[in-house]
Formats: sequence, structure tokens, C-alpha cells
Amino acid sequence: MENEFAVGWGTLALINAGLAQGKNRTGLNWFLLSLFLGPIATFILLFVEKRED
Repeated sequence: MENEFAVGWGTLALINAGLAQGKNRTGLNWFLLSLFLGPIATFILLFVEKRED
């Protein structure tokens, strides 16, 4: 059970990194932030505006 939790948390962090890159933000920073915040980081990313180039 504990191993499944870690796999899910890591997968969510990877998804958040991809979502952040789609909004022209640093994927690595959001990946690391997501490891600590998890679903809260996803919620924040949903409402962050996309950066212009």
C-alpha cells in the first residue's frame, strides 16, 4: 500500500511538470515543488496564467 502511494505521488509530480512546461514555466521547479505539495501544486497550476515568450 505504501509503495502504491509513492508511485502515485511521483506520477502526479511528473504530470505537474508537463503541465508547467505547457504554460512556459520551469518543469523541474514544478516537479520538485509537486513532490512536497502534491495535489495542491496541481490546483495552483490550474489557475496560473500562461507566460508569453
